[in-house]
Amino acid sequence: MAKKKDESNPAVKETLLPAQPTDEIELDEMWSFVLKKSEKRWLWTALCRRTRQIVAHVIGDRGVKTCRKLWKLIPDEYKVCCSYSDFWDAYEKVFPKETHRSVGKETGLTSHMERWNNTLRQSNARYVRKTLSFSKNDFYHTLVTRLYVVRYNLSLVT
Repeated sequence: MAKKKDESNPAVKETLLPAQPTDEIELDEMWSFVLKKSEKRWLWTALCRRTRQIVAHVIGDRGVKTCRKLWKLIPDEYKVCCSYSDFWDAYEKVFPKETHRSVGKETGLTSHMERWNNTLRQSNARYVRKTLSFSKNDFYHTLVTRLYVVRYNLSLVT
């Protein structure tokens, strides 16, 4: 039943407003867990600053391989945009040096992404650090996250 519900929803790419040449994307990763806290899962996200929509996301570990998956999921029209992230080494290894900058939180250049992380934590108990609500397997963790992103993006389309 869950697979059918997932298949009936649009892909994240289908929920996006059209990109503009001046768009900028903010990148970040946040952890959650499946079954127990020692089973960390990292949610990597890319957010368009102008529209506040999540243009791509992936769940995995905190390594370069997962960062590459995020890069591949970013729609082509956003890959030419300037991007900003924290100083996590994986971003510098994957994102093009011509368009990517690593910045500190004090610059405010990733503040929209940080705010979105807080919104996710407030809206979805699976992402709260100290909680009794958690995913019991990866399939449902990924499904709930994707459904949240799709509904969030669609709520911004006017």
